[in-house]
Amino acid sequence: MIVSLAELLILGIVIDWAFRKLTIPGLVGMLLLGVVFGPYALQLVSPDLLDVSNDFRLIALIVILLRAGFELSKETLNRVGGRVLLLSAVPAVIEGAAITVLGPPLLGLSYMESAILGSILAAVSPAVVVPLMIRFMERGMGAVKGIPTMVLAASAIDDVFVIVVFSVLIGMHTGTSVNVAWKLAGIPISIVLGVVVGVAIGVALFRLFKHFDPRATKRVLIVLGLSVLLVRAEHLSPEWLPFASLIAVMAVGFIILEKDEHMAHEISAKLGKIWVFAEIVLFTMVGAQVNIEVALAAGLMGAVIIALGLVARSIGTYACLIGSDLNFGERMFVVISYLPKATVQAAIGGAPIAALAAAGMDTGPGEVILAVAVLSILLTAPLGAWAIALTGERVLEIAPPSIHDARDAVIESHGAEDGG
Repeated sequence: MIVSLAELLILGIVIDWAFRKLTIPGLVGMLLLGVVFGPYALQLVSPDLLDVSNDFRLIALIVILLRAGFELSKETLNRVGGRVLLLSAVPAVIEGAAITVLGPPLLGLSYMESAILGSILAAVSPAVVVPLMIRFMERGMGAVKGIPTMVLAASAIDDVFVIVVFSVLIGMHTGTSVNVAWKLAGIPISIVLGVVVGVAIGVALFRLFKHFDPRATKRVLIVLGLSVLLVRAEHLSPEWLPFASLIAVMAVGFIILEKDEHMAHEISAKLGKIWVFAEIVLFTMVGAQVNIEVALAAGLMGAVIIALGLVARSIGTYACLIGSDLNFGERMFVVISYLPKATVQAAIGGAPIAALAAAGMDTGPGEVILAVAVLSILLTAPLGAWAIALTGERVLEIAPPSIHDARDAVIESHGAEDGG
């Protein structure tokens, strides 16, 4: 396993550099590296590494969401909060509805099976979107109007919404006992509870750090450890207490930033160094989940339904921005930022097969759903990442340097004393 991980790290660094030289986001190359080296292509990744890939991907996702939290300012969130709520639900609902209607004629699925497919495809990928938004935020791009912050926050809530809808639909279809009203009520409850828990832990950590004043590296380890426990807590209590742990993770960083900006930037700078490792692990492991044969099994109709679903999603995303102060180019940037699929599709794309088999039902529709979900990753993650980077460079305005002077000073000081 260690040898396999070392190979991916070395090749990941080389490919990241090469793709950046070609003005293509490095994560595109890492995704493709994972696909090629994965168990469905050259089979060069150790099976032991694949066995723990879920844990590796989760830790990497926690790192990037923590960094996101440490970049979320209260002022910016207050300015874009209403749009965040719209973007977290409206595009997903419209995309899901379009796929529900298109599924029967294009794929031969029933309307309920098409709705399940729609709920899987409707999730935007925080693994792809969040790192790109953070890079824009670090450079002050789009900061005046809070565009990257808006996309970043909305993408996290979007996943919570979509996964709950998926669980309701699959339960109804397989006849599993499911309280629809409670599940749907669980969406706002889980989001609010995630924020409350995250804020409480953030306040507690801030006071702890102020009192004992541990080094920045120890602060990062404490924050990471508690974040992993938060995610574990969500998995232990899904039925009786819906809880959005990834939103709680972001809230921890947010509250520390509000309490002490210098401390937040100090921790964020350390997390940025960990991300160099975590980024390669995350994207190569996501790529390794892509079964090329399954993706190709979706065929032309699978690609068509993905494309039409994205058109519907784009219309919904643009509609959410009507009346905002964003110009046309900035609105199109948000539309494009909402296209990539990866994390959720890789995590739950195969769930319908297991659910149908457990219910004694034909698993054929589940296989179709999995094929289309995998194809959506293959088509949208690399192209979406490239389009986000390209569009952002062209349309996002750079904020005055003063906005980022504090963060830059912290990062420079850590460059001077890297042993902290």
